[in-house]
Amino acid sequence: MEKNEALEGLNPAQMEAVLHKNGPLLIVAGAGSGKTRVLTHRVAQLVYGGVRPESILAITFTNKAANEMKNRVSRLLPTSGPQPQTSAPWIGTFHSLGAWILRHEGKPAGLSKNFSIADEEDSLSLIKESIKEAGADPKQFQPFRIRKAISRKKCELESADGFSAEARDPFSKTLALIWRIYEGKLKSSDSADFDDLLVKTAGLFSSHSEILEKYQSLWKYILIDEFQDTDHVQYKIASALAAKHSNICVVGDVDQSIYSFRGADFRNILNFEIGWPEAKIITLEENYRSTPQILSAANAVIAKNKLRKPKNLFTKTGDGEKIAIYAAESGEDEADFIAARTKSALDAGIKPENIAVLFRTNAQSRILEEKFLAYGVPYYVVGVKFYARKEVKDVLAYIRASLNPSDLISKKRIINSPTRGIGKTLLVKYLAGAELKPAERDKISDFEKLLLGIRSSAERLPASRAVMSVIKKSGYPEIFDPETEEGAMRLANIKELVSLSVKFDGLNPPEGIIKMLEEASLMSEQDSVSENKKGVPLTTVHAAKGLEFDHVFIAGLEDGLFPHTTVGGGDEKLRLEEERRLFYVALTRARKKIYLSLAFFRTIFGERQVNMPSRFLEDIPAEILEQADNGKTIELS
Repeated sequence: MEKNEALEGLNPAQMEAVLHKNGPLLIVAGAGSGKTRVLTHRVAQLVYGGVRPESILAITFTNKAANEMKNRVSRLLPTSGPQPQTSAPWIGTFHSLGAWILRHEGKPAGLSKNFSIADEEDSLSLIKESIKEAGADPKQFQPFRIRKAISRKKCELESADGFSAEARDPFSKTLALIWRIYEGKLKSSDSADFDDLLVKTAGLFSSHSEILEKYQSLWKYILIDEFQDTDHVQYKIASALAAKHSNICVVGDVDQSIYSFRGADFRNILNFEIGWPEAKIITLEENYRSTPQILSAANAVIAKNKLRKPKNLFTKTGDGEKIAIYAAESGEDEADFIAARTKSALDAGIKPENIAVLFRTNAQSRILEEKFLAYGVPYYVVGVKFYARKEVKDVLAYIRASLNPSDLISKKRIINSPTRGIGKTLLVKYLAGAELKPAERDKISDFEKLLLGIRSSAERLPASRAVMSVIKKSGYPEIFDPETEEGAMRLANIKELVSLSVKFDGLNPPEGIIKMLEEASLMSEQDSVSENKKGVPLTTVHAAKGLEFDHVFIAGLEDGLFPHTTVGGGDEKLRLEEERRLFYVALTRARKKIYLSLAFFRTIFGERQVNMPSRFLEDIPAEILEQADNGKTIELS
């Protein structure tokens, strides 16, 4: 009989969580407590216990985490004996789950099987068009804010028509008009935005009981990672799927809930027992990542929060270094300190991928980049997504437009790139279905024939060969001069797209290419932290969630910046608690050493500001802090 590896290497709390089989389960998993191990081992144990792999649904929040989970589960599942691995659990993100269900069941929701997913850039572009068509002032109705407002409403399961019916004041009425125009543009392009992937799935479940019952019967065991980051619609989807069998296992930590600006509601995990009163609760407190000093700081900081489930992280590892604090005269001085210390660490043999610089806002990266360049320290700024690069998006737009002839968003993007003599006037006539002159018809006909050829390749060839065919047929690379630095870089990115698409070659056409398009649209900030990138990552704390490094610099620890006291509206105490959770997340990214830094003077929007040290520094026990060399002396708690 094959050895059951699912029960190996677990501590008592982890073992209890893995062995629990039926009924709701809440696993409160502290940072670095091995929650991924528990999730993957639990999936494997269910299979060893007789559950068919395809009856298991596991949801996490990034493609990177989902792929890691898939790989770990695959290694753990039995390959012989009474339960050989003949199938696999469904593992992915909430959004990829929604896309998968809508590709199979989307007709009642008004979507074809080959519908397009409008990414953030596409969505914002449609919002801008909608604002213009509504006759609204873009200064009053700022596209980014309007997009965010609509997203919030959607995730609360409110519709454009419902909102319009309730609108009373002029602003709300104009917002409702913009929203309706925006929805019309998505519909005419046979497209769904990120929110639609969830909202339309939830709508199918609530209005089509036969569809819900189909998936309830398919997935008898449901596991959800990072449950503290779920929003209202995600909670509804999970609850609906689990309602029949009640075998729902959620893993999370309210102390790491940092995405309220995206609609995440930490109360989903705080109130889990209310929705599932028979739930078993297991807390994971042993940390396998950080030193005692780092955990002592993290525990002391987060203990100040009131809205949480009590826990105290501990480790059995040996002693570590004190936490260094550097009080700089200015933001430039602070950046110089970080770059110099990073250079010293690299010279000492530490690999750049084992170092990270974290900050509260993206604006802080500029001065850091300048200093890293001055010191010759390799780095990259997290958040620049490969799939968001223009040349990559253009190639993908050819594929989208070929598979989905209604996708006007993609057609507008590539119809005259490279130049085909199709200017704005002809484009408007074409999209409006107006009568064309013979010469105009010829140009449009050539373009549509090109898309038909690309579609044929996408439907017949493995993903990587289909991408190569698209590049060749479109002639797109010809617009770049390989002799220039920019041209060479863009051509290299196009070649990299072919390399990345190879991993989808195992799926039958056109499923592989469709899956690649989905992954490109749903790529998160965390997914952009790649082992293939060379250098030290410079990243916001939000984007560093789920990652870990040996050495971590946390910059800008000043009141007003971190905590960022001017962020958002609502209850000030709730905002401050989330800022404290964000600092807790920053601290627990570190395995060995933390450097905390602040600047007494910082130039923001061209103005020199005087700053006080972050109030969070006062929460850290003085005995685990040390002043860094040459920094200004500040009073430690």
